[in-house]
Amino acid sequence: MGKLSGKTALVTGGGRGIGRGISERLGRDGALVAVHYGNDEAAAKETVRTIEAEGGRAFAFRTELGVPGDAEALWAAFDEQIARYDERGGLDILVNNAGVLASGAIDQIDEAAYDRVFAINTKAPFFIIKHGLTRLRDNGRIINVSSGVTKVAIPDVIAYSATKGALDTLTFTLAQGLGARGITVNAVAPGTIETDANPWVKDPEGRKQIAAVSVFNRVGRPADIGDAVAFLASDDARWITAEVIDVSGGSALGI
Repeated sequence: MGKLSGKTALVTGGGRGIGRGISERLGRDGALVAVHYGNDEAAAKETVRTIEAEGGRAFAFRTELGVPGDAEALWAAFDEQIARYDERGGLDILVNNAGVLASGAIDQIDEAAYDRVFAINTKAPFFIIKHGLTRLRDNGRIINVSSGVTKVAIPDVIAYSATKGALDTLTFTLAQGLGARGITVNAVAPGTIETDANPWVKDPEGRKQIAAVSVFNRVGRPADIGDAVAFLASDDARWITAEVIDVSGGSALGI
């Protein structure tokens, strides 16, 4: 019996990269995992197969984020799927992981790019939570995936950084409002993680430079984030709320 046995978790963008690391770890801990994806069906189904091969339970479903009505569409698809696996419906753990990067300094970001990154990274989690509160059981968990860029100034990702700063504020504000239901609201803030979204880590010189930013002199892995999320999702973290947990491997401490 894992620490999350009997629990249901939903991970947005749960089929690839950090999301996959989170989904697989929650599955190993016993949760039924709803693996949401936007585009890569093959990756999401592979994540489900991996969870099932390790003795867990999971299912994948697709909805697009960053478009009008995205939160309502996500929950409608979730409700339809969850009925096949758990007659109770609802869930215990919501992980807002899905996100996109907008590269460019302030003079390079146009309104379309700005609107898109905020729609997916900030607006979607806000309304997913809003419409999900009727489904989230008391003593549940909300975990938002923020970023280490909120602590350092990186002009080339200014719009992306702003979306994650807003997500941090949403996290601690919600924590106060949901405490009466026993629901904790926290965030994790990764540094650079070895995923398809960060192709530069495959370049030997780029990888060396990124690794040197961490005190451990290595690039982060999706499992590093999945393990931290699993802790926050468990009863062991019942007295932790309104926190943004740094999971960057001590990145930029000397900068």
